[in-house]
Amino acid sequence: MDLIWWILAFFLMLAGLIGTVVPLLPGTVLILAGAVIHRLGLGPETGVGWGTLTILLFWVVLAQALDLLSGTMGAKYFGATRWGAIGGILGAVVGLFFGLPGIFLGPVAGVLIGELLGGKGILPAGKSTWGSVIGTTAGILGKLAIGAIMIGWFLVAVWT
Repeated sequence: MDLIWWILAFFLMLAGLIGTVVPLLPGTVLILAGAVIHRLGLGPETGVGWGTLTILLFWVVLAQALDLLSGTMGAKYFGATRWGAIGGILGAVVGLFFGLPGIFLGPVAGVLIGELLGGKGILPAGKSTWGSVIGTTAGILGKLAIGAIMIGWFLVAVWT
């Protein structure tokens, strides 16, 4: 029976690691779910205690914040105004409802629309939008790193 819990935890964590890059999957949440399933199925004597789960939850919250803010921060770095930053955040939230294309295009469209509404011309607004693309890409890479850290933390907890 222990093998079934290990397999379930493994596949949840693998799907979670893939989900840090594929926007339709809640990557770090799946990794946390794998650790919780492992804890519930095999008990605390496996090394995965509430402390480990709390630390993994912290990483999940950090990854979600990074996902929401990365495009906006990239846009701000490339000169976006407050209008562009607000547009980027709103675009990221609205984009969540439109699947894979919305995840990428939401923040980009939000920054562009926000900058244009704020009175910027098309070229400066485009520069800010390019920053949103770079920020979103950096956010995806950051979530992948957080997912790897979470799995590493889990493995250290299990084998120490």
